[in-house]
Amino acid sequence: MLRAGVCSVTFRKLPPQEVIRLAAQAGLQGIEWGGDIHVPHGDLQKAREVARHTRDAGLVVSSYGSYYRAGHGDELPFEKVLATAKELEAPVIRVWAGKQDSHEASPEYWQKVVEDSRNIAQSASREGVTLCYEFHGNTLTDTGESARRLLEAVAHPAMRTYWQPRVEQSLLPNLRDLRRLLPWLVNVHAFWWSSAGERRSLHEGEKSWNRFLQVVRLSQREHWVLLEFVRADSPEAFLQDARTLQQWLSAG
Repeated sequence: MLRAGVCSVTFRKLPPQEVIRLAAQAGLQGIEWGGDIHVPHGDLQKAREVARHTRDAGLVVSSYGSYYRAGHGDELPFEKVLATAKELEAPVIRVWAGKQDSHEASPEYWQKVVEDSRNIAQSASREGVTLCYEFHGNTLTDTGESARRLLEAVAHPAMRTYWQPRVEQSLLPNLRDLRRLLPWLVNVHAFWWSSAGERRSLHEGEKSWNRFLQVVRLSQREHWVLLEFVRADSPEAFLQDARTLQQWLSAG
């Protein structure tokens, strides 16, 4: 089953209650709360408040979008991230696979990220929480091949991944990446940008997104499809994209 939600970082300039109001108005089911602005790492009171307001609006917390970098735990203690996610009642924490491109990282750096990923996955699993890598440039999960390599090296059931289309790639390479990662896939970040990085209406990506969602459904598991970033950070553009996403999900 595919469920529709939104990443709170789509509206970094808005307070949490306004993000909740927009998500509810859009008819979405959940929110991924970001750890940079809306629910800062370590602010347990804020996490409890946001969790309560989310529930009161009839929504659920799909995940906690942290900025923990595997291999760099000295910069942000994972214990702080995990404690915040627990108060937020987030079943999933998004983490980042280091801060180097996969093709530039040394074997020693890869091993550093693998070992830390395994350690934090073990900590999360004891609390019933799943970790997911962000699928993103400037990390070891910047391609489908490298992300799969990392997941296989970590080999922990609590370490999974997100996926999102790489804007510099055409449809077929993006589909290949998605298929490679399907066994580990938890959630999807949904947006539509031009190859130059210009934000576009999600509807303009209908042909590609229909193909992407067909592949995601093959897992026969539950996945959140989370809107992330809209044209000009506009609530109106967000509401339009939310309608588009829900039409796609209901058609499947």
